[in-house]
Amino acid sequence: MTKEKIAIIGAGVMGCDIAVELASFGYAVVLKDLSKDLLQQAEKKIRENFRLFKLMVPRYAEFTVEDLLARIHLVTDYKEFNEIHFIIENIIEDYPQKEKLYKELDRQCSKNAVYGVNTSCISITKVASLMRRPEKVIGMHFMNPVPMKPLVEVVRGHHTSEETVKSVKKFLGKIKKTCVVVNDYPGFVTNRVLMLMINECVWLVQDQVAKPADIDTIFKLGFAHKMGPLATADLIGLDTILQSLNVLQDSYKDPKFRPSPLLQKMVDAGLLGKKSGQGFYKYK
Repeated sequence: MTKEKIAIIGAGVMGCDIAVELASFGYAVVLKDLSKDLLQQAEKKIRENFRLFKLMVPRYAEFTVEDLLARIHLVTDYKEFNEIHFIIENIIEDYPQKEKLYKELDRQCSKNAVYGVNTSCISITKVASLMRRPEKVIGMHFMNPVPMKPLVEVVRGHHTSEETVKSVKKFLGKIKKTCVVVNDYPGFVTNRVLMLMINECVWLVQDQVAKPADIDTIFKLGFAHKMGPLATADLIGLDTILQSLNVLQDSYKDPKFRPSPLLQKMVDAGLLGKKSGQGFYKYK
């Protein structure tokens, strides 16, 4: 098993899942967030999600959750970052926050570090422009839930070097992920299409054309989707969907990305989906 150390920034749903997945392949993981309280929540999340992964992913049967947590170091500082050469960032889809973070990373990290930006919509080129070595910045859009999804959408920014692309392909091969490389436009392929589909389904609910469960059934039985668009939205988080649509609308100046008022209302009400206990569906 490899002992290579990888840093993950942002201990939300995606960061926790990536940490567990890398730990299952033997990587030593440094999982960073802003406070001990957030990291305690992250550990709880890892324990809860592990039960599902053990049922659904045969490879996880050989581990206990304690085995994997022993490989994940929860931190609130950058003390180890100068010795880490691969960093995966998963913070909120908000450019000003990313700008602040990457300027700090540029000061704290090794000059040889590769930065995997796990964003769904924000320009990789724009993020890379903040760094002294923009050729080391690349998009790595993992799918949720990470241990159960074999695809990673890799995004080549304007400055991303071929060496960086090759190193990311090699890394993803080690963790059994299929890599599709696309070019850098807001939303890339997956979310430029997915966010439109989810948003249109929210409009259908708002216009009382159909109920959420019926819309999802049409997509599951009519188009063989494993999960309907609105259940997918709940899994991603309605706040993340809203942020992504706002980024796409701002980037393309195209009204087709305008978020449904119902989506905005649900986010305002704290109905964020699975992570809050209720979105288009209720969760225990």
